[in-house]
Amino acid sequence: MRIVVYVLIALILASLASALVFVFRDRSGSKRAVKALALRVALSIALFLFLMAGFYFGFIPQKL
Repeated sequence: MRIVVYVLIALILASLASALVFVFRDRSGSKRAVKALALRVALSIALFLFLMAGFYFGFIPQKL
């Protein structure tokens, strides 16, 4: 469970970094930066849903 979360966070950061590179390199109106940021949003939503499902099914214990 922890490894999947770390991998998703790494993918989110990589997508954010690639969008930054595309913003600085592509001056011709390319949509690669928009696609990279859309991918980052999709990965963030997937991470949130994965964490919610993990908590619901008991893979993430509740600590008080």
